[in-house]
Amino acid sequence: MKALQYRTVGAPPEVVTVPDPEPGPGQVLLKVTAAGVCHSDIAVMSWSADQLPFPLPLTLGHEGVGTVAALGAGAEGFAVGDAVAVYGPWGCGSCSRCAQGKENYCLRAAELGIRPPGLGAPGAIAEYMIVDSPRHLVPLGGLDPVQAVPLTDAGLTPYHAVKRSLPKLVPGSTAVVIGTGGLGHVAIQLLRAMTAARVVALDVTEDKLALARAVGAHETVLSDAASAAAVRELTGGRGAEVVLDFVGVQPTVTAAGAMVAVEGDVTIVGLGGGTLPVGFGALPYEVSVTSPYWGTRAELIEVLDLARAGGVDVHTETYSLDEAPKAYERLHEGRVDGRAVILPNG
Repeated sequence: MKALQYRTVGAPPEVVTVPDPEPGPGQVLLKVTAAGVCHSDIAVMSWSADQLPFPLPLTLGHEGVGTVAALGAGAEGFAVGDAVAVYGPWGCGSCSRCAQGKENYCLRAAELGIRPPGLGAPGAIAEYMIVDSPRHLVPLGGLDPVQAVPLTDAGLTPYHAVKRSLPKLVPGSTAVVIGTGGLGHVAIQLLRAMTAARVVALDVTEDKLALARAVGAHETVLSDAASAAAVRELTGGRGAEVVLDFVGVQPTVTAAGAMVAVEGDVTIVGLGGGTLPVGFGALPYEVSVTSPYWGTRAELIEVLDLARAGGVDVHTETYSLDEAPKAYERLHEGRVDGRAVILPNG
């Protein structure tokens, strides 16, 4: 079968032919209908050989949906032909966090060498992929695969981030979204669907801010050295109760700390490497700073339910498997409108 692999440190990904996978005991073979392209992959491909925690070559793609093609011995709960989405942050399934559905925070994944598809295990940008357990599959329930596949990360990750701050997103509050690309433009929609907060979106170009307004942002501000002051002015000097940074570089993280309100939340989702000092006097009183990772299995089900109800609509660009390297080039150059989706069997 064909697959998109990252094969050599520092080199671009390439389409190659690899053996067809077969499911082992308890595993599920999926025929992939759609796979997402994510900035996390760009981050992985920027690491040096010493930083890579897994061997190459690696089949990319940690967002995947498909149809069940075969079941390994003992795999139950699904039938051949079922349309499913893949829950990506695989865990051991038995520790205290996994027992709560929080496999994204599995306590034993590192010890056991368990890694997500596309981030250590073979991923979804291939004609077929292996899912290690049926518990990592969620029925698609009639959703369009192209619209659904980004929800497994670009939907789930901001959903988890928004959900943890819901008590602060009351009427009269302000939520800031920094970075309105793949995750950020979904976060704006989630905030509008789940809260009564005023949503302020920040990004570096007017084109990106136009997308933010199109998906529901009440206000847009150019992301620059003056953005924190602009948010403070919009909020009458109070600042934003919740700031979600989907970029995570030092200038945006610093700005997040400068625009957050007393008792507010700063949530750093982006992988830009920025850090925010925490200590008495470093931030307004009782500000919480967190850097969440993905979301729970139950939250993925909730995100898909919200999509079925029309609460979120991901902007996508589609590419064939042979065009997948081009999708990564466009993503790296900041030219993807929303989320890039690969159709391996399209």
